[in-house]
Amino acid sequence: MDFNGTSLLPLDLIMLPAQIILSLTAIYFFILGMAGLVHFRIPKAFEPHKRFAVIVPAHNEETVIGQLIDNLMDLSYPKELYDVFVIADNSSDATAKKAREHGAIVYERFDDIQKGKGFALEWMFNNLYNMSIDYDAVVIFDADNLVDPKFLQHMNNRICGGAKIVQGYIDAKNPSDTWVTASFAMAFWVANRMLQLARYNLGLSNYLGGTGMAISLDVLKEIGWGATSLTEDLEFSIKALLHGYKTTWAHEAIVYDEKPLTFKQAWHQRRRWALGHVEVFRTYCWIYLKQTWIKKDLALFDGVIMIIQPLLAVGMGFFSILGLINLKFPIYTPIFQQIWPPLLWALVSSLQLLYPFLVIWIDKLPKRVIKWTFIHYLIFVYSWIPIITISLFAKTRVSWSHTVHTRNINYADIIRER
Repeated sequence: MDFNGTSLLPLDLIMLPAQIILSLTAIYFFILGMAGLVHFRIPKAFEPHKRFAVIVPAHNEETVIGQLIDNLMDLSYPKELYDVFVIADNSSDATAKKAREHGAIVYERFDDIQKGKGFALEWMFNNLYNMSIDYDAVVIFDADNLVDPKFLQHMNNRICGGAKIVQGYIDAKNPSDTWVTASFAMAFWVANRMLQLARYNLGLSNYLGGTGMAISLDVLKEIGWGATSLTEDLEFSIKALLHGYKTTWAHEAIVYDEKPLTFKQAWHQRRRWALGHVEVFRTYCWIYLKQTWIKKDLALFDGVIMIIQPLLAVGMGFFSILGLINLKFPIYTPIFQQIWPPLLWALVSSLQLLYPFLVIWIDKLPKRVIKWTFIHYLIFVYSWIPIITISLFAKTRVSWSHTVHTRNINYADIIRER
């Protein structure tokens, strides 16, 4: 038995189909990324109509909560159409006091067993259901965020246009602080355009990012929240899509999120996300595969790709190691350049580095971070592989860990830096 007239090498029976699968996956993400280069689904504008419950889960966030509340109180949206709620969740500092001083409606929650953002949100939603005010949707922000003044107007446009679940554009509050914040920012900028906007352009479902998101109350009441993993946002998106509710993308609705300053902080935060994603993979993979086969739905197929990303990351790391070994000791037949034209292979291989330049130019993002685009950004991106590999074989239901936020800046500071 041979391949192109040569004898099969020891790992060819495994590596030949694996390389084909990786090639097809790369083609899929190449097409997806190209679909994000334009923004051709422009939403219709509506008069302010929807009433929002703006919810901020906060655990020991006295340093940053005041700036966010001031920001939210000054949004360009009728004040009678939104209320700002803060969940002081197991806080032992002055979070509740400061939030009240700045004008928020504060609910304090203490639970030593059900810890974490997902549990806090479910608790707050149950409180909302029993209120006399009828809200159309909840909008969720993290305590370290700052928000574009027109954010609620953009969410109003989307929901009035028929959307039920909407994710806004997650930008960075502090992209120039360190090489880690710069890398984090670039990773989000690339995902915003090449994954989120691309999926929206193609009519697929987007995925919630944990902050800057709006969910209609009728959907919450119908399917329940029930998202209590370490990535409650992704979990709810996946669950909602199974019930027929796509998540919509709002590229113009911007929220600024504080990024970790050090690689160690970023590692711990991403490890938490990876554990949550692994739990979603374990819970929903077979369900999605079955439903995709039954319904032949492209959005569900894309959901499968999203769910199995931990496997794809681990596979990429494993095959990268085998590729290095193969250079010195041939153990399988490399076929990439035999099934792809060389120029196309070179283009796809270089996109990881080209995408940050593209999105910085297209979306007019801060150019100061470009100095970190090469080695630093690649280190950051490929460090996902060991993080996910460790998480794939770990226990996912672990104690929730809090990321300390320290960047005490206001919205005017962000605009001045742009």
